[in-house]
Amino acid sequence: MMARAPVMAAGGIVLRRHAPPLIAVVRQRKRNEWVLPKGKLDDGETPREAAHREVLEETGHDVIVHEFLGTISYQSGGRAKIVHFWRMEAEGGPVRKLTNDIKAVDWLPLEEAITRLSREYERAFLAQIGPVAIAAIGHAVPPAPEPAAPHATDDIDAALQTLTPAEAASVDELRHGLLQKVKAWLRGEA
Repeated sequence: MMARAPVMAAGGIVLRRHAPPLIAVVRQRKRNEWVLPKGKLDDGETPREAAHREVLEETGHDVIVHEFLGTISYQSGGRAKIVHFWRMEAEGGPVRKLTNDIKAVDWLPLEEAITRLSREYERAFLAQIGPVAIAAIGHAVPPAPEPAAPHATDDIDAALQTLTPAEAASVDELRHGLLQKVKAWLRGEA
């Protein structure tokens, strides 16, 4: 049996300059879930082009696309889905009507956006990348709280709870080092 190719998608961590900065989250009509704006690539479209198009369709806002922020991968409909994200900025009001798939758009501070997201993997991604995206627009942001796991038996949480204090400190050092490298890259120092 042949493996099925993953579904390729792209989207954005969409910011509005505000005090504090606001992040767009969208509510899907079909599943009634709050998610980051994203969608599948059309034929011949680059991930960056798809990210811009999907964010426009799902938020109604034209955006300026900035640097690449990272990728998440998860299972959807029995297939792997790979989503690439860029930092984006929206100015002014909406320029078009939302696509029929989206019921609402909310603009929230980072911690509220993390809490609002329905999917654990998106909450974890935004908790890690949100501060980097906000720092890139010149705002300092305290580290976001770790998103609450939907179930205590979650495999990742269970694995993290088995770490010794020294191992946990090592994981924290790796996260901090990665965050510092990303910040340096964003500033053009890398």
